[in-house]
Amino acid sequence: MDPKIFKAYDIRGIYPDQLDEDAAWKIGNASATFLRSLLRGYDRGLANRQSLCVGHDMRSHSQALAEALIKGMKAAGANVIDIGMIDTPQMYFAINHLGTCGGVQVTASHNPAKYNGFKISGLEAKPIGEDTGLKEIKHIATALLHTLGTEGGAVEKTDLTEAYKEHILKFLAGKVKPLKVVIDASNGMAGKMVPPIFEDLGVEIIKLNFEHKGVFKHEPNPLVESNLSQLKSTIKKRKADVGICFDGDADRLVMVDEKGETIGCDILTALMVPYFLKKAPGSAIVYDLRSSWVVREEILKYGGVPRRERVGHSFMKKTLRTARAIFGGELSGHFYYRDNFFADSGMITFVHMINILSSTDKPVSELVKPLRRYFVSGEVNFAVEDKQAMMTELKRKFSQGEADDLDGITVQFKDWWFNCRPSNTEPLLRLNVEAKSKELLDKQFKEIEGILGKPVEH
Repeated sequence: MDPKIFKAYDIRGIYPDQLDEDAAWKIGNASATFLRSLLRGYDRGLANRQSLCVGHDMRSHSQALAEALIKGMKAAGANVIDIGMIDTPQMYFAINHLGTCGGVQVTASHNPAKYNGFKISGLEAKPIGEDTGLKEIKHIATALLHTLGTEGGAVEKTDLTEAYKEHILKFLAGKVKPLKVVIDASNGMAGKMVPPIFEDLGVEIIKLNFEHKGVFKHEPNPLVESNLSQLKSTIKKRKADVGICFDGDADRLVMVDEKGETIGCDILTALMVPYFLKKAPGSAIVYDLRSSWVVREEILKYGGVPRRERVGHSFMKKTLRTARAIFGGELSGHFYYRDNFFADSGMITFVHMINILSSTDKPVSELVKPLRRYFVSGEVNFAVEDKQAMMTELKRKFSQGEADDLDGITVQFKDWWFNCRPSNTEPLLRLNVEAKSKELLDKQFKEIEGILGKPVEH
């Protein structure tokens, strides 16, 4: 087993070169051992508390990896509830709905078809990352010399589709407008989950890439603009009200307006601010520090408490819990909800979008137009070997601004700001710049580019 498959937030690698059934067994065994050890001090009386959930996505090797994972868990003495082929947010629901001590979803999310991996969650679907147990799981798994052992635990299969559908649709606010929506499922899990959940709502859904054949029409990453071209052309051709593109495991989405313009996920966060603060006046709302100034401005405008957080779902979820925030949004397309176990969900985000669009006669482009008041670079990558030294140099160069080190280096001036943060896994720095005018954006980006070097395609 290649130890490099263990990342900051999950486990991921190329199948079968880096990650195969043998690795899955060891990871299952190690996950069960670690997750059950967290039960100390918790009520063990719940029927499923010492059990684990296992689910998998639609990749051609996901089921085989899930079966090997389950065998490893059983050999560790754990009982397993196999919930089959699901989207990742259903795993968060299942852990809480069934009361298990955690679960593992077999998925490589937005990566190409040759990849696979494991997303591990603990009690109450709290994320298990590098600092919350993944190092320990890696240590246990890599120390295992074989995949043998008596399977002491039992396994049961269950289908949670109806319970999951009920959970998602409880967020519907009222009468649904007869919207025409183009949905690109990216040949991912939205292709399985969207029809049973949304087919009876009165929304006309135009389906793109709902098939599961082990290949992707385009990479299942909606943040890459080229992956949205089919969605955009279909929106215009069919005169749709809005378009949605989900990623591979359907925990993220990107929205496109009726004119075929991509809506940045920070703009989407800002759009949802008044909607959520009407539900929970004075609540905190969490946003990642790459987000436009407009997000903080909208939260303050509607009487909320802005909570700026570093990038990454484990940080966002933790702050959502500690602040009891009603909602959180990340530039990556993850949207988090207090009433969804403080977890993210593409399907619930879609429901909230239906609610917002059903309450107005304005087209989507007009709703977001006043929120597009700044100019942004988008996230740009630069190849840098000594990342810390480079960030120190940026801090020195722009010392007249207001700087902080929450995640990388952020420097703010009265009419522009930038954030430069290191990649967890690669020799890259990721840059975001925002300014009050296009001219200023171009000027400041060029100045920073002169320090960092030429951007790399990524």
